[in-house]
Amino acid sequence: MSLTVVLPKSPCSAALMERLEPVLPPGCVLTDRLEAGMGGRILFAVALDDCGCNDGYYQMLRQLRGTPGFLDGCTAALVVSGQGELYTKSIARTLALSANMAGCAFLGRPLVEITGSLRNFHTQAEIHGTDVDTACTIALQDLVDRLTAWQGPSPLRRLTAVHASARKTSNTLALWDLVKRGLIGVAVEEYCLLNGAVADCVGCTYTTCRHFGDQGGCFYGGVMVEEVFPAIRRSDALVMLCANYNDALSANLTACINRLTALFRQTRFYEKRLYGLVVSGYSGGDLVAQQLLSSLNMNKSFYLPPRFALLETANDAGSLLRSPGVEDRAIAFAREMLQ
Repeated sequence: MSLTVVLPKSPCSAALMERLEPVLPPGCVLTDRLEAGMGGRILFAVALDDCGCNDGYYQMLRQLRGTPGFLDGCTAALVVSGQGELYTKSIARTLALSANMAGCAFLGRPLVEITGSLRNFHTQAEIHGTDVDTACTIALQDLVDRLTAWQGPSPLRRLTAVHASARKTSNTLALWDLVKRGLIGVAVEEYCLLNGAVADCVGCTYTTCRHFGDQGGCFYGGVMVEEVFPAIRRSDALVMLCANYNDALSANLTACINRLTALFRQTRFYEKRLYGLVVSGYSGGDLVAQQLLSSLNMNKSFYLPPRFALLETANDAGSLLRSPGVEDRAIAFAREMLQ
């Protein structure tokens, strides 16, 4: 399938293109703007200036956020370069969420960051026995190869849902109940990680983590190893049910994601889908959605399907069910999950 490289204009764009040229396949299309009906595979390439900005990028965000369905049928990856050490990840995840809500899917691990010093390639350079510059090229080649070869995720037959909410008062679980009604024919497993059910990762050495991961477990055991890990292995999708109180994932859900590192050491999740339901008491659902895609799509390699997150606002217990149109939105979300 043809590849389109979208490289918004910037004083630093030429240097980024110079890095990309050796890894791009013959016949790919280069453009500095998005166009309706692009379809196919897209490689977003954003070069940041000394301030961590790119004017063309901001114009692209306006286009994506103002045109629902603008990228329906597209699958994408991202390359973001910076002059310093900051802003590449924040720019990437903001772009990923905006493009995703406009209908664009993203590969698992869709991002290559090129910081000014290339120090972020130190570990990859050691693994490959080379220098950081060559490690960067290897990462770019791998990303482009995976993007052009991608055939799509596994059909959705079974999913695992994880939450840390109290059933009696949770608007998040009320929203999930609405969505589940539309998941006809899908086997659902749910796990509650409330009240200290999961210990957080404390950063074992790579060797220790790999040792337990190869055995399908983790040094700290518990519900993660005994129930959640096996459920994710046999599932086609992971659904994160997130109550947003402080513009962040709850501590227990964060611990869950951190503990998945042990499972990630053993297997990749490229063909498993990621979905998120986020209910905010006030605002900020997009911030939590960005945390999900950053940690589980960009880091842990879950596939990000189009419009992966359903974001709602509800404060008082039970108020979500009184939100106008919420049932229709939930069923529409479930319908898209089944596609």
